[in-house]
Amino acid sequence: MPDPINLDDKLDRFSETWTPKIIAALNGQHVKLAHLEGEFVWHAHAEEDELFFVARGRLRIEMRDGSVELGPGDLFVVPRGVEHRPVALPTASVMLFEPASTAHTGDVVSERTVTDLDWI
Repeated sequence: MPDPINLDDKLDRFSETWTPKIIAALNGQHVKLAHLEGEFVWHAHAEEDELFFVARGRLRIEMRDGSVELGPGDLFVVPRGVEHRPVALPTASVMLFEPASTAHTGDVVSERTVTDLDWI
C-alpha cells in the first residue's frame, strides 16, 4: 500500500525555485510541487489546462486580460491556450496538477526551462 504524502515534508526537502518536483502520478497527470520567487516567463500550454494550488506564500497569475491573486489554500486553473505568467509575491510554494506531457515553460524555451523533472 502506498504511503500518504505530506506536502510540508515534501516542500522542506528542496529549496530550488522554479524547478518543479513530481510527488505523485494519477491518470496520466503529474502532481508537482515548486517553490517560486519573483516573476516567471510568459508562456502558454496549447493543449493542457494547468492547476495552481498555493500551499505557502502569495502568488499572482497574470494573464493578458487580467490577473488573479492567490494565498494559502487557494487554487486557480489556467485554461489551455491562455498565455500567463506566475509571479510570487515575493515567494510562494505551490502544487501543480497537469498532464505528464506538459512542458515546464509551455511554448517558450528559456533559461528556466526544466526538461527532466525529479521525483521526491
